[in-house]
Amino acid sequence: MAKYRMIHTDFWENPIVIEEFTPEDKFFYLYLLTNPNTTQIGIYNITKKQMAFDLGYSIESVYALMERFIQHHELIRYNPETRELAIKNWGKDNLQKGGKPVMDCIFSELKEVEDLSLIRYVLDPIEKQEIRSLYESFCEQEEMVFDNEASEQNENDTYLNPLYGAHDDTLTYRYTMRGQKEKEEEEEKEKQQQEVLQPDIENNPFLVDQQNTDDVKEVIEFWDYNGFGFTNVSAKQQLLSWLYDSSFLQPKDMILKAMNIACANNKRSLGYVFVILKNWENESLLTVEEIDSYHQNKNPVPKHRESTKTLAARRHIPSEFELDLTAGENQ
Repeated sequence: MAKYRMIHTDFWENPIVIEEFTPEDKFFYLYLLTNPNTTQIGIYNITKKQMAFDLGYSIESVYALMERFIQHHELIRYNPETRELAIKNWGKDNLQKGGKPVMDCIFSELKEVEDLSLIRYVLDPIEKQEIRSLYESFCEQEEMVFDNEASEQNENDTYLNPLYGAHDDTLTYRYTMRGQKEKEEEEEKEKQQQEVLQPDIENNPFLVDQQNTDDVKEVIEFWDYNGFGFTNVSAKQQLLSWLYDSSFLQPKDMILKAMNIACANNKRSLGYVFVILKNWENESLLTVEEIDSYHQNKNPVPKHRESTKTLAARRHIPSEFELDLTAGENQ
């Protein structure tokens, strides 16, 4: 199916948007409605780090916006374990047409939802009956699962996102085997990345002596949030070696400057950054100040100076030469 999302013009006339939304709220909500992760059903997987990267926001800003839209505006819900986001009024604008292709798409996407309470959350604003019936069938499955296993659960087997507010049966959900497995895989992945972000102290005593932990964090954050490849753990590890195994007097600042140059030239790769750092090292440019001074001294010669040199290089006219404008004319 075509990958596009509908935004009605009356979005801008909505009293909530006019009176309660800040400029950041409007931008964030439009992103939630139109980002590439969106699905036909209004429930999709997305991480907060991905939001921060796409929007150019800090991770703290994304957390604040999420809390505002969950608690204050009450327009979305987010399951932090399954990383599923649901948009309350999605069906109002995007589920107006039926037909077999649409219904097949909705059915296949509903099957992939892990937190079934999010299906009920999106259900209410849906007006088309055949689509409502399909959503309701999945809500009935949620009730059956809950009723069959409620007696075997204690209160610790359920989880309620504290951002959701007061207890509500539609908000609680059980850990699924699939959710637990994905959680374990995610934790293992984060653990591996932490091992990369915390280099071996025994092999690199420089990190302890110079208390370089903050530098490591700053370099990695720049790498992650500027499109160099969040999951490229090996590249990060190689880049960090420049912090403790280079001749630079300001290794962190030099690495950040090299990555800034790579971003400016749209060459976000470890190889490109390495070439920049290696060239500086070969030129014995060991600080940011030396680099700036080096490039200032290599400025091109002004045009007026160039023209003067060009004229000076031409043939000189003898001083005794006299110009006769009438030469060659018949008297």
